[in-house]
Amino acid sequence: MTETKMPRIVSREQWERARAELLVREKAHTRAGDELAAARRRLPMTRMEPLTVVGAHGPVSLLDVFEGRRMLIGYHFMWMKTGRPHDKQCEGCTHSQVAMNSAVRAYLAERDVTFAVFSRGPWDEIAAYRDFMGWTAPWYSTADSADVLATRNGGDLRCYLRDGDQVYETYETKLRGIEAMLPTLQLLDLTAYGRQETWEDSPEGWPQDKAGSWWRRDGRPVAQWTRTDAAAE
Repeated sequence: MTETKMPRIVSREQWERARAELLVREKAHTRAGDELAAARRRLPMTRMEPLTVVGAHGPVSLLDVFEGRRMLIGYHFMWMKTGRPHDKQCEGCTHSQVAMNSAVRAYLAERDVTFAVFSRGPWDEIAAYRDFMGWTAPWYSTADSADVLATRNGGDLRCYLRDGDQVYETYETKLRGIEAMLPTLQLLDLTAYGRQETWEDSPEGWPQDKAGSWWRRDGRPVAQWTRTDAAAE
């Protein structure tokens, strides 16, 4: 078994000097992020044609998904085929929803933003999975919706703005662009070993394995083990 290497040990004074040097770069990174956010606020928008999704109360319009608020953030949850058991659902999308609890959504609502989840799966299966996970965010099936809501079948994050009865799309992102929903990753980035994934630029000997491989354990997305002790099917 290969011994896991560790950061070098220095005096407190040396450590504080190195930390101060990194802090300069961190502040520059924060300012660069602020500039990107400012650019997003200046993007144009595109009109959405009327469309219908299916939720807990049956078919509703995209306008209804806003729940009366001005803005909507919609996450597209990958659905792993009709009829598949819970343990076969997407570990990445499951990871993305763990932090989207009622308190987070309450803070978004204070800024006039509704959060909702869309998925191509049939509504009854979507509802069963959401309830199994103990999630309370509104979910909707897009199985019979217009193609404008079509995605790569998951992992997409989109933002919408409502002006009266007209809905516009203002932003969309995917892949690593959705990491704002994954505070686990940002916290790991602060640790000595980071995310411990092979794509990272880490010193030789740092523990690393395939990106996202740790999001599933013993046949289930990791978060499911907080909901059941049953073996995966």
